[in-house]
Amino acid sequence: MKRFRRLRGSEELRRLVRETQIYKSSLIYPIFVEEGEDIKKPVDSMPGVFRYSPDRLSELLDEVSASKISGVLVFGIPAHKDALGSSAYDDNGVTQQAISFIKNNYPKLLVIADVCLCEYTDHGHCGVVHEGRIVNDETLPLLAKTAVSFARAGADIIAPSDMMDGRVAAIREALDSEGFSDTPIMSYSAKYASGYYSPFRDAADSAPCFGDRRTYQMDPANGKEALREIADDISEGADIVMVKPALAYLDIIHAARERFDLPIAAYNVSGEYSMVKAAAQAGWIDERRIVLENITAIKRAGADIIITYHALDVVKWLEG
Repeated sequence: MKRFRRLRGSEELRRLVRETQIYKSSLIYPIFVEEGEDIKKPVDSMPGVFRYSPDRLSELLDEVSASKISGVLVFGIPAHKDALGSSAYDDNGVTQQAISFIKNNYPKLLVIADVCLCEYTDHGHCGVVHEGRIVNDETLPLLAKTAVSFARAGADIIAPSDMMDGRVAAIREALDSEGFSDTPIMSYSAKYASGYYSPFRDAADSAPCFGDRRTYQMDPANGKEALREIADDISEGADIVMVKPALAYLDIIHAARERFDLPIAAYNVSGEYSMVKAAAQAGWIDERRIVLENITAIKRAGADIIITYHALDVVKWLEG
């Protein structure tokens, strides 16, 4: 009789033969920066998450830096929104201010800049709207312009999340032409039209004011299409590819890991975070155990990089 249990008899044995390890360096923490002063505003649907104005970012970044995770994913919330999302590519915009502040004061933190228009448009969609339709090709120059502006501010990695076709190529060309040929692109390649994003839209004030995003984000029923999207982004110049959300799409992460040899990121999104937090606050689950199990599952599926709102807690629990 085989005795698999022999290697499970103690924590020391289990740790010795553990196949999947979580490292602090694989974690990225998303942050929300709101234009203004003296702002630390809780996100009601995301317990423990706040929006900060640039002048109060150090309150968060001191902890992030001390945690030794690799970096942050920056989302900006501007005071001014318009149909073309002009605050996104304003060199003096709130996101640019945040990026510059982080790189000047926390130079060892990687700054990943999310490139999309949804936080900056008055209609809340990720692209230009024409006669009620989100148009693809007219959006690409604005995304490219935004990417260059973020790179100019000091972003280490550009992360387009809009899901417009051809945006990786447009951004790569723009970055190269402006002298940022060494700036990598982390593309949200397989980003699904998911119900798990609702708390994020509260955090970033980015809910669309009409319709939804299913004409450009992926149908949750499609798996093979995700691999085509990833392959296309790689051919256009993506250096890192992402699957979003993570937990409901572990099969996509695994399939991507099996097929592609680029680094793969997975975004453990706001809804996944908030469900755990709500259940833990109700006393229904052991938060530490559930979070570490979820993060392990994402890593085991094949993700090299995990973007998660749990990052700072995970570090404490790993060290504890």
